[in-house]
Amino acid sequence: MPDTPPADVLDVGTPHGPARVHLTAAPHARAAVVLGHGAGGGVGAPDLTVAATAATALGLAVALVEQPYRVAGRRAPAPARQLDAAWTAVVDHLRSGPLAGRPLVVGGRSSGARVACRTVSATGAVGVLCLAFPVRPPGRPDAPDRLGELDAVGVPTLVVQGERDPFGTPPGAPGRDVVVVAGDHGLKKDLAAVGAAVAQWLPRVVGGR
Repeated sequence: MPDTPPADVLDVGTPHGPARVHLTAAPHARAAVVLGHGAGGGVGAPDLTVAATAATALGLAVALVEQPYRVAGRRAPAPARQLDAAWTAVVDHLRSGPLAGRPLVVGGRSSGARVACRTVSATGAVGVLCLAFPVRPPGRPDAPDRLGELDAVGVPTLVVQGERDPFGTPPGAPGRDVVVVAGDHGLKKDLAAVGAAVAQWLPRVVGGR
């Protein structure tokens, strides 16, 4: 799979401080993929990188979004309502500017996937890509699960999950494909399988090869 082309870096204002977007915009892209990072990580996570590479290889534009708390140098994530508001502001900016007129697939890894699921109606996305969706905190069997966030998504959804993910694995459902690959929550063991799952699913959502 070819390397991802260099990205432009854009700072985007949100209600909770500036976010940062790493944008790889194909001039004639028929669609775009917008992805967010996990709670304690950044946009350079290996699974995000391979998903972005798979999307650009299909001729799609890709935006990797750093939440304001990460841009400010903090590792502890902001509350969910702040994450959702900042994410929605960034997607609105992209839809009215550099990605105008293109259908959007939104998603991310772990916490970023949850944000994309919760805000799918607000962003008007045509699909959701979830890498390592955290179903339930490890070691807390009595904690409520987050399946309701996935179940509420009304557009095609792909979940790529490690077979040994301590956060669990969500079930498949109508409109929701779940691909289980080797590895744990980091999805680092078989990145080729992660990229292949994304590359096979995206054309079904946005058309093309």
